[in-house]
Amino acid sequence: MTSIEIDSATPGRGLAGRFLLRTRRAFPFSVGVGIFWLAAMIFVAIFADLLRPYGITAMDLSSRLVGPGHPTHWLGTDELGRDVFSRLLQSIRISLVIAFGATILSAVFGTALGFAAAKFRGIVEHLVLALADFQAALPFLIMSLAVLAFFGSSMWLLVCLMGFYGWERYARIARGLAISASAQGYASAVVQLGATPMRVYVRHILPNIASTLIVSMTLTFPEIILMESGLSFLGLGVQPPESSLGNMVGFGREYLTTAPWIMLAPAAVIMLTTLSISLVGDWLRDKLDPTVR
Repeated sequence: MTSIEIDSATPGRGLAGRFLLRTRRAFPFSVGVGIFWLAAMIFVAIFADLLRPYGITAMDLSSRLVGPGHPTHWLGTDELGRDVFSRLLQSIRISLVIAFGATILSAVFGTALGFAAAKFRGIVEHLVLALADFQAALPFLIMSLAVLAFFGSSMWLLVCLMGFYGWERYARIARGLAISASAQGYASAVVQLGATPMRVYVRHILPNIASTLIVSMTLTFPEIILMESGLSFLGLGVQPPESSLGNMVGFGREYLTTAPWIMLAPAAVIMLTTLSISLVGDWLRDKLDPTVR
């Protein structure tokens, strides 16, 4: 029996095989797993209130330090009898909101400064590049610790502070690509038609460099997650009763020998999320960056 006859005899298997083949050609298996994990994290962040079986502050002292696999506490409980699974879902939401907001803020701020440097050149360009060099040489974690210790910790301050991490990358990329695009024919033609500089940069230059900026965002996003986790681990990030992944790891380290699940569950989520974003970011860089091809 030929292969065509086999496919016609088992059409379901043939369609499934062709679908899997096209999927493998579209992206590697590791990238597919990363995309699936990120989609699951986004789903959890959106519907955390519906998925949580308990409140994040609901305590049950009679069920303190219950191990994973309990019928009513799938991932066990912490030192106060709080459900680890419920707190983990809320922590995923908080950490992703902080990382997403900070990444968008960093990208917008850095891209705007890069466009300003490409447009005005001269003193403005030298000032932006000097600030970028200063930001790159600044130990950001130490500065963050000083700011949070002096002003106190709040969600908005944490997002704004994380938003200034890595903006110099976007500024350098936007400046270089904007200068290159301005020298091309389409930008000059739009200017001769009477378009304002804002319209030229936002409507014409930005869409042409968006792919490179998106790849840069995928590289900055996991770094911000790790930065927020480190600050929360040190007690200067998200404050109780709210919970984040780093917050859970920080409180769980005291029970590492007696109740390791308190710390291992959020630590595993941090590791898998950052790894997934890095894999997807590398794949996007290979697909969207023409210099790699």
